[in-house]
This record gives sequence, C-alpha cells and structure tokens, in this order.
Amino acid sequence: MVSTTTALPADALALLRARVDGTVLVEGAHGYAESFAPFNTSVVQRPAVVVVAESVADVVHAVRCAADLGLRVAVQSTGHGIGRPADGALLVVTSRLRRVRVDPVNRTAFVGAGNRWGDVLPLAQEHGLAPVLGSSPLVGCVGFTLGGGVGWLARRYGFGSDNAVAFDVVTPDGSLVRASAHDNPELFWALRGVGGGPFGVVVGMEIALHPLSRLYAGNLYYPAELAGEVARRWRDWVAGAPEELSSSVVLMQYPPAPEVPEALRGRSFAVVRGAWCGDAAQGTELLDDWRRWRTPLVDAWADMPFGEVGSISHDPVDPMPAYVTTEQLDSLPDEALDLFVDGWQEHLDGERLVVLAELRQLGGAVRRGGADAANDRARSAEYCLEYVTVAADEARAHAVERHYTQTRDRLAPFVTGATYLNFTEGAEKAARTASAAGGAAWQRLRTLKSTLDPANRFCHGFVVPPFDVPLAGVDVPRPRQG
Repeated sequence: MVSTTTALPADALALLRARVDGTVLVEGAHGYAESFAPFNTSVVQRPAVVVVAESVADVVHAVRCAADLGLRVAVQSTGHGIGRPADGALLVVTSRLRRVRVDPVNRTAFVGAGNRWGDVLPLAQEHGLAPVLGSSPLVGCVGFTLGGGVGWLARRYGFGSDNAVAFDVVTPDGSLVRASAHDNPELFWALRGVGGGPFGVVVGMEIALHPLSRLYAGNLYYPAELAGEVARRWRDWVAGAPEELSSSVVLMQYPPAPEVPEALRGRSFAVVRGAWCGDAAQGTELLDDWRRWRTPLVDAWADMPFGEVGSISHDPVDPMPAYVTTEQLDSLPDEALDLFVDGWQEHLDGERLVVLAELRQLGGAVRRGGADAANDRARSAEYCLEYVTVAADEARAHAVERHYTQTRDRLAPFVTGATYLNFTEGAEKAARTASAAGGAAWQRLRTLKSTLDPANRFCHGFVVPPFDVPLAGVDVPRPRQG
C-alpha cells in the first residue's frame, strides 16, 4: 500500500538527511515552500518531505527511502507543467542537477535535469548547432522533452522527444539505468512523449543537435478586429506549407510587462507568428504574401541569429497564476475558426477572459515521427489549439475554468480528442494523459508501468496506472465516432 500521510517519522527523516548531501525539508521548515515554488503560482502543494538533490546519488537515495516508507514520489525541476499536487508525497527537486556538455563532432549535447534551454542554447550556437527547444529559454530541457516538446523547429525536426538520444533514469526501485535505443529500449520508448513522472526520475539526457545558426522568424501584428479574417487566411496559407515553416495564428492581449516591446504593451492583436529555418530569401517571399494582403500594424518578421529564438513568443519571465487548456484538430472549417475566435473574445468585468488563443500547425516531421511513438495519437492531427489566461483571484479562476469547459464542449464536433500533454497542467494533465496515446500504445505504456511501478508510487506527473490500479479519473483512448 502507498502511504497518504503528510507526516514523516522522525527516525526516517533523520536517516534520509544522513544519506543525502542535498537539502531535506518538511512543512514548517525554513525554505520549505520556496524549494518547490512553481512557475505557475496557482499550483498549491504540500509534500510530506522535499529533497533538493545535489547529485544523482541523492536522487537514488531519496527514491529508495520513499520505497522503504511506502511514500509516493513526485518530481519537479524548473516548476513548469506540474500535474497532480505532490500532497503527502516525497518530492524530488532536480533543479540543482545542472551540467551541459556539447559534442560538436557527433552533434549531441548532454543536459542535466535542472538545466533550462537558456543554458544549452549559447553553448550549442558556439558550434553553429541548435537544440530542438520550445518557445521559451526559461523552460526546463528534460520536462519539455519528456512531454513531447513542440517548438519553432517542430515541422522540420519533430518534437523535442524525437531528438532524445538517451536518458539517465532512477527507476522506482532506486536503480540508476541508461535508456536508449539499445539499453532498456522499452523505457526509452515510453519516456519520449509520456515520460514526465510515471516511470522514474530522469536525471539527465543526451540530445541531438542540428546545424542551424539563423532563422527568418517573428510576428506580423494585425488589428484584433481582423481576428477572423487573419485566422482564415492563415489556414489557407499553411495548406501545403514547406516543412521549414513552423507557424501559428495567435490572438493575444499583451500585458504591460517590461519584456514586451513598448508598441505592444496592453494592446490586443491578431498575430501571424513562427519561424522559417530554410533559405532566408524564400522565407521572406512567403511572408511577403501577407504584407501584400494588408500592411501589418507592426512587422517583426526578420532574419535573426538562432540564439534569439526566445524573442519570437515573448513568453513571460516571471511566475504567474496561469490556466491553460488545449485541443487538436485535423481540419479548420469556418465554424471551428469562429469558435476559436469567440473563445478569445469573452470578457469578464470589462476584461478579456482569455489572454492568448493560439493555433499551431503540426504535421511534417511531427506526424512522421509519431508512427511508433508513445504519444502517437497526439501527433497525428494537423493543428494544435491552446488557450492561456491569468487569474489572480479565485472568482476569476472559476470563471476561466467554466469558460474553458464551455469552449471545449462547443469545439467537440471538430476536435480529434487527442491531447498534447505539455499544454496541460494539474487535474487536466492527470485526466488526459491517456488521450495522447492510441489504444495499442496505451496498453504498452501500462504494461511497462506494471513492471516498473506496480504500486503506482510515481503518480504525480503524467498518469499511467498499472493494470492493478483502477482507471478512475483517467480518460481512456476510444475510437473516434463518425
């Protein structure tokens, strides 16, 4: 049985502190809450004990101690994308496991569990190489990759998980193993896309790098009242687009934040956003099609060093109480685009309820790499939708959740039912894990889980129950109707 207690016996706590070099904290201790403060401040957790690991050996000892005590284990690094709160669990914080080593000859990099993309990017660029990262250099490399990892190179080089070469993993029994195509290949398969939490603690990984030093990328900003027209035109523009183009249409109200360019602060726009990783002249020609259609209010597509990729999305740099939801679509009929726009237009007390609504084109290498992937179902759609908002108080948070539910209900006739897991958090991440995988992949994941963690002690990230654990609260993959 797995314990649900929030109190750790004094002798067990003393033994844990004697075994690890890192920081061991319980509720009430100085620095307890700060040690696992999430990027999303709406997340509230009360772990029974926190181990801020200084080394891989600390992770091994923490996991073995948790096994001895029957404690559940949760994992956190940079605090992005948290699933079920770690209440009553032993929380392993890997943020101090930071080590980056670039191999320019083999075009690979080793990355520690605590590293962010901003640690890797400049070192890779010294050799004209690029990692397949997301939109923000502040996001943790390992968590991003374990959940799939979509970014501005996705259609050309696939998800971040496709570019994982190997993982170093502490499994639920406390063993340190290597997972690659040759070593523990079934674990390697599972970690690439549905690996955030169910199968152990990833303490480092090796990833592929690609020869790329420049992008033609950025944003075209159009008036918010043209949202419907811009969305329809973007849908037609990306039909048959070359794989070198990864793009999205974004409806966004920019905050008055210092990281946002002054011309955008506090204003709403319909935005054509993305990156072209091919010949710059060809990329310019593609974007000129928009410029000829209508002159944008702000034209911020330009040739840039790849090291500036984080400037494309203007992602927030400070923690905030964010709420997200997502869906995937195979096509975008006008009715679906109208609902997409309407979902962004809703206001509460004179303020826009949804800060950002985004439709990304997938396909290309994302779809090709999904043929035998653990998250195969989440990679077959052509488009991925995401809504993001900020809710500083409980009343607004409830309003946002109701709005998300209503919007998803209205979109139900058009969506595939699959989920890109990195665009989920909290209860939604737990409930929708299974919908990232097709039926065969889901059974394969559960088989591995039943072997590695039959007691389901690792149940706070993506939720993959072993066969002896009920599926309550988990959306199981089902065939599409109609």
